[in-house]
Amino acid sequence: MFSSASGTGAFDHEQGERQLALEYLAEAWNYAEDDGVQSASLAHASLFAALATFVKMHGDEATADLIAMLPDRIRSGEYNLDRILQ
Repeated sequence: MFSSASGTGAFDHEQGERQLALEYLAEAWNYAEDDGVQSASLAHASLFAALATFVKMHGDEATADLIAMLPDRIRSGEYNLDRILQ
């Protein structure tokens, strides 16, 4: 499902760390799929782990506020891996 993105241009430390984290997750995701784990199961488990981590780090309200912003971001294509940027 995921492939490593080629780095173009300079980016700050936080962006670089997020890119590295995504590459680790992509590798684990691909191994799990190779072992027969369904993408939907991986997605649900990943969302649960991410949300549980945010709740632990930032609390229920801050996490709920973050999640409340997701519909607009999803609709704008921010999470579409097939989106073509111009």
